[in-house]
Amino acid sequence: MPASARDGILQALAQTTRTANGMNDTALATNQSSRSNTERAQPIAEKERIVTLDVLRGFALLGILPMNIQYFSMVSAAYFNPTAYGDLHGANYVVWLLCHLLADQKFMTIFSMLFGAGILLMTSRIEATGRPSAALHYRRMGWLILFGLAHSYLLWSGDILYSYGMCGLVVFLFRKLRPRTLLILGCLTIAVASASLTSYGLWSRHWPPAQLQAVREHLWKPTPQMVADEIAAYQGSWTKQMPYRVIDSVQMETGFFLGFTFWRAGGLMLIGMALFKLGVFSRGRPRSLYWMMIVVALLVGLPVTLYGTHRDFAACWDFQYSFFFGANFNYWASILVSLGWVGAIMLASQAEVLLPLTQRLAAVGRMAFSNYIMHTILCTAVFYGYGLGLFGKVERVWQFGVVLIIWTAQLIVSPIWLRHFYFGPLEWLWRSLTYWQWEPFRRFTRVGQEVP
Repeated sequence: MPASARDGILQALAQTTRTANGMNDTALATNQSSRSNTERAQPIAEKERIVTLDVLRGFALLGILPMNIQYFSMVSAAYFNPTAYGDLHGANYVVWLLCHLLADQKFMTIFSMLFGAGILLMTSRIEATGRPSAALHYRRMGWLILFGLAHSYLLWSGDILYSYGMCGLVVFLFRKLRPRTLLILGCLTIAVASASLTSYGLWSRHWPPAQLQAVREHLWKPTPQMVADEIAAYQGSWTKQMPYRVIDSVQMETGFFLGFTFWRAGGLMLIGMALFKLGVFSRGRPRSLYWMMIVVALLVGLPVTLYGTHRDFAACWDFQYSFFFGANFNYWASILVSLGWVGAIMLASQAEVLLPLTQRLAAVGRMAFSNYIMHTILCTAVFYGYGLGLFGKVERVWQFGVVLIIWTAQLIVSPIWLRHFYFGPLEWLWRSLTYWQWEPFRRFTRVGQEVP
């Protein structure tokens, strides 16, 4: 890479200014001038993007896959209880433990915070021009909810888009609060889910034995027959899987959402708004702060998570302890570990030697919606019956092999795609539906030739 080009990229990352990534400004200006005098709200232009947000989003998107692939490839109870299904010795145990320590709830935490920051970025940009942002925001969330419903019921019940859309309807109302108020409110909101788990755990001590056993088998430790039935369903046709997918999706979008996801994700979105206002996501803080975030993650977050794991194994992963009480260790410690990841990415974005990687991560982040759905398409093609039918047959160590293949593919394909298109396909569709206008998609010069 020529020195001048390299220095230009470094400056863009350091100052979190705008990047064009080879975009033809004349073509964009021509396109924008054709839009009804710019009277309507416009999406964020490519040159207005904050690069570090894209890098962090891409990193988080890839980071959620090691956890999600367990839900794609094994019975659902194994996602929460590693002893519910599959071998947990040797390399399989090492893979599970590393995923639990470094990924479990960590990258969804980052993604949730970035979602809150994204809401603030988009609405503040519109409001700075004197236009209201509510109608646009709620239309955007409405489409995301519909995308999430289609994703969960047609493809995979582990969808998060629906939950983000629903949380976005509420957290929008608090976007103008001061950072300190947002931080306090976010922490209190997150605490509701933790308190809810603990309360249910205390209440479960008074459940009739039959009720306790039924809940345990459904959520935590299914019987051999239940395991066999679920494996047979997902190794079967799309229609055979549908009853399981519908039941799981309904539970995720009702009881689990109201008791857990809304409070966790919503609170993290509020914290994300605060951190964005404080300049944390745009490397607007001293390097010492990012190093401190890493140190706290290493000295507090990881040890607390590891201690909670020790307690779970000591309790033999007992349902009433591990599900309701033991989960609180990682629930809170994961936030500290996530902030450590944020600090590491903010520092990595300054390292010249890592520029090839951070550029690719930024491309993955700009296509996060499309790449997230691509995770589902690829994983279901590998594990479900209408694909290779490997559901329930792949051990954890080999699941991670699939993760590495998908990571590599998306790091290679995403930059290539963005050299020819302004957005990922689903990003383009979502923007067009949100703004009620067809957004530019393929890159062309003025004479109609594709931009190289």
